[in-house]
Amino acid sequence: MSKDFWKAGHTPTLLVSFLYFDLSFMVWYILGPLAIQIAEALQLSAQQRGLMVATPILAGALLRFGMGLLVDRFSPKFAGILGQVVVMLALGFAWLHGIQSLSQALLLGVFLGVAGAAFAVSLPLASQWYPPEHQGKAMGIAGAGNSGTVFAALLAPTLAVLYGWENVFGLAVLPLGVVFVLFCLFAKNAPQRPKPKAMADYLRVLGDKDSWWFMFFYCVTFGGFAGLASALPGYFHDQYGLNAVTAGYYTAACVFAGSLMRPLGGALADRIGGIRTLLVMYTAAALLIAVVGFNLPQVNVALALFVGAMLALGSGNGAVFQLVPQRFRKEIGVMTGLIGMAGGIGGFLLAAGLGLVKQHTGNYQLGLWLFASLGVVAWIGLHGVKLRWRTTWGASNVTAARV
Repeated sequence: MSKDFWKAGHTPTLLVSFLYFDLSFMVWYILGPLAIQIAEALQLSAQQRGLMVATPILAGALLRFGMGLLVDRFSPKFAGILGQVVVMLALGFAWLHGIQSLSQALLLGVFLGVAGAAFAVSLPLASQWYPPEHQGKAMGIAGAGNSGTVFAALLAPTLAVLYGWENVFGLAVLPLGVVFVLFCLFAKNAPQRPKPKAMADYLRVLGDKDSWWFMFFYCVTFGGFAGLASALPGYFHDQYGLNAVTAGYYTAACVFAGSLMRPLGGALADRIGGIRTLLVMYTAAALLIAVVGFNLPQVNVALALFVGAMLALGSGNGAVFQLVPQRFRKEIGVMTGLIGMAGGIGGFLLAAGLGLVKQHTGNYQLGLWLFASLGVVAWIGLHGVKLRWRTTWGASNVTAARV
């Protein structure tokens, strides 16, 4: 990172935005790494297990729009504080009361969706401090908080073995509390924030076809990342007979790759353009997932391909949000919520869909191939709009950023 970047915005806000996002994603995803142990305790089928791990993703998707409204009407910091309090209360209740049924697990998943909605808070909080030429890096650093999924995948299954899976919820409150204090102390709203908008303004944004393109592109990139992150523990367990801890380690390698590449993808998009970056990443992700769909007999080969696919999807996440502030800078709060919502819906459909396919066909092949096909559709769509984007809002006389 150049010295110009670190001088351009507010570094403490950028760093606590990352921490808030990181810990929020850790607990948003926590049912995924615990899925094998919870499913055994509650005697869940593959389809029910898929629904359980997908519920926080869907809840987070829907709540992101609401969080976007809070960000726009009040401030990113206010929305972040409120969301963290709700999540800590929900985890504390689940720890003290326990989870005895699928319906209770699903209810917890709904409240964990508030943590997933942190996306609509941390990105505007960081983004509003930085000029267009540094948006990819700023959004990439703040968005790298999805690395919290790595901590959940690595630690949650092991802690569940040592202390019981219900106690993991209580243990998670401890780091959340530390980050909550840091967030309250160091996060600051940008001095030049967009003015709150009327509901008609939100509807007007939805009337812009570019908003739907961005929602679809992120549905594939982030939906692929979140859906696979939640489904992979069960996949490695079902397909290769790995125990919960080992499946968690394998999943952690995959989600680490995707998380690592988000800021790098944003920086790459700053350098070569978000469109070019996305075209390459959709190609790579679609090919790798399609190959995994052949039910490869060796788990290490499947792992390597999933890592490659997650690298591509993570880069794509960063590239999408290098482009969004160029097109919707004045509407960044609501657009972050809308696009994040679309990404979460994609993750829900992938995670729940893989469980459904497994339940009814006995393997994951069809689900993986359908997702790979979506990558191809996204590539075709992006190729179709790139000329218009580069000659209108992405033209050099409009923005200093590379589109």
